[in-house]
Amino acid sequence: MLLKVLFVLVTLLIPPAMAGSDPIPDAVLATGSRLITDFSASNVKTSPVSGLYEITVGPRLLYISADGRYIIRGDVIDIDRGENLSESARKRVRIDAVNDLGEAGMIVFAPQDVESTITVFTDVTCPYCSKLHNEVGQLNKAGIKVRYLAFPRAGVPSSVYDQMVSVWCADDPQAAMTDAKARRPVEPKRCDNPVAEHFQMGQLVGVSGTPTIILEDGSIIGGYVPAKELIGYAQEAGTGN
Repeated sequence: MLLKVLFVLVTLLIPPAMAGSDPIPDAVLATGSRLITDFSASNVKTSPVSGLYEITVGPRLLYISADGRYIIRGDVIDIDRGENLSESARKRVRIDAVNDLGEAGMIVFAPQDVESTITVFTDVTCPYCSKLHNEVGQLNKAGIKVRYLAFPRAGVPSSVYDQMVSVWCADDPQAAMTDAKARRPVEPKRCDNPVAEHFQMGQLVGVSGTPTIILEDGSIIGGYVPAKELIGYAQEAGTGN
């Protein structure tokens, strides 16, 4: 009982600024609403630097000064800790944005017991994507789930885009993905599909080539990595969720 009383007293003595986050200045909200597409007040939070507010829009991260005058795109680095605080935040918003696309729209190769998940922006005409795909079995055996997002490097629309739509619209998308990457023909098909949406997300997270791999903690790997190495990275980043 005494502990409960002490807890209540301590809580009441904490200044408002310590008990919760400070309200976001109106100037920050006004600048965000005026200049940032898809801005939402719910995506604004105080940053580690006094006078700067962190804004996230999908996988994008930027800062607005408390007076609303400045928008800053760049990294906040804690020199004492040697930590890039902006990259830590980017990893969080990156994986959240990718997960928000929904696994139902991805082509997934999953083991029975998942230890970690990687999400791969892929192009069916990309040789290194094919090389990675040949090692999906090894990744699955190690407990790594592989989720594919479409990133036709030639853009939307293009012949590669059409091929990837056919893969996503196939009766068996997993088999179609394997066939396409082995240069076997895939029956042309059309349906409601997420290929363009995936491509747009890839552009937002900074995909410049394929494969681009997003680990479970939001870290990004640009390019092919041999399965043995990738398993290590994925296990280190993964939580099994």
